[in-house]
Amino acid sequence: MFARLAEASTSLDIGTLLVTAGCVTSLLGLFLLFAWLQDRIAALAWWGVAYLIGGASAVIWRLEELMWLPVPQGVLDLALFIALGMIWTAARVFHGRTVQWGAMCAGAVVWTAADLLHVVPHTPAMRVMLSSVIVATYTFMIAIELWRERRKSLIRRWPSLLVPMLHGAIFLFPVAFASIGVRSLSTGWISVFAIEITLYVVGAAFIVLVLAKDRTVSRYKRAAETDPLTGLYNRRGFFAAAASMMKANQRKKQAPVSVLAFDLDKFKSINDRFGHKAGDTVLEMFSKTVLKTMRADDIIGRLGGEEFVAVISGKLADACIAAERVRAAFEAAALAPDSPGIPVTVSIGVATGLPTASIEKIIERADAALYKAKDNGRNRVEADEDLVMPEANAAGGKRPVAHAPAQVAAIKPVQAITVPIMVR
Repeated sequence: MFARLAEASTSLDIGTLLVTAGCVTSLLGLFLLFAWLQDRIAALAWWGVAYLIGGASAVIWRLEELMWLPVPQGVLDLALFIALGMIWTAARVFHGRTVQWGAMCAGAVVWTAADLLHVVPHTPAMRVMLSSVIVATYTFMIAIELWRERRKSLIRRWPSLLVPMLHGAIFLFPVAFASIGVRSLSTGWISVFAIEITLYVVGAAFIVLVLAKDRTVSRYKRAAETDPLTGLYNRRGFFAAAASMMKANQRKKQAPVSVLAFDLDKFKSINDRFGHKAGDTVLEMFSKTVLKTMRADDIIGRLGGEEFVAVISGKLADACIAAERVRAAFEAAALAPDSPGIPVTVSIGVATGLPTASIEKIIERADAALYKAKDNGRNRVEADEDLVMPEANAAGGKRPVAHAPAQVAAIKPVQAITVPIMVR
């Protein structure tokens, strides 16, 4: 069937198809460069320049006899293969990976070496097959680079894999058909390639623009939900992320969530004695400490001033262990040789509730435990032993908290970690 398609395509004007494919590719390249000027995503610039090089090379290759200045033999072939390498590089740059110059130019090097060393016979069919292998290899590499991005925000990974894979598979057809006797590769298949290339460059440009748009939206959303000084969630981002965690825990057989309320001890006096710049340095030091100490999936936010809060998925005992780890790590960081030299500590309150309870209510109970830690000498962890229940479960006007036997048993280790340590 494909062989008949290739033979039927010989009735099409190959020159017109190639010029059309080249013009469409060049136009998309300009469009991608314009998108780069707006969003400043480096991958768009790489992709746009590659499209311009590839499209211009295809047009010049077809209209070469009409040009007053001849193009050196083989230059256009090399430009096309380098453009392919640049598209693969764009996929790498898009995901923050390094530019591999050698691999980017490998296709052009292989083509030149095969041409100079007569590795393959200088027949149109063999040249088409060799170029098809190079194109397919780069295309599969592009698909792999796009697929390696595992973040949930980029949910369109299937099209980014499927489109390049189909393109690469089509370019491998000449190799397969050559083994069964098809010899019209230099005529019919060029028409098939021209049509397919036009469809591919449009589809690939659409995919990369969708991914870039998703990246831009995620960046703006992250900026709107992030505290600029510490890099933690701000109030808006924290409550949105906490709500997502509680919904997820509702699906996990009502797994409890715990809140850790942090407050830097005597922070106002630090600003008064050392200045607000030193206070900002202390806040940055605490954010780095808590990010390094707690788990990657814990939700940590700065609600204002020196007040921080974290939500973790786990029981009270787990939260108390995490809180003590943060307390000890921050005290050690404040005394480290590379620290600003300001003796500062943190008091922490911990509370636990069901995921169907109000997050504000759990935070309120953690705040109460935090003030207890302040009253008992600061630089310590205090826990509220009551399990916060959802408001709907409170009958007869009773208080919506209950003593949970499992949580009571888990509280025992807390006594060993709430030893008061006076602030220096």
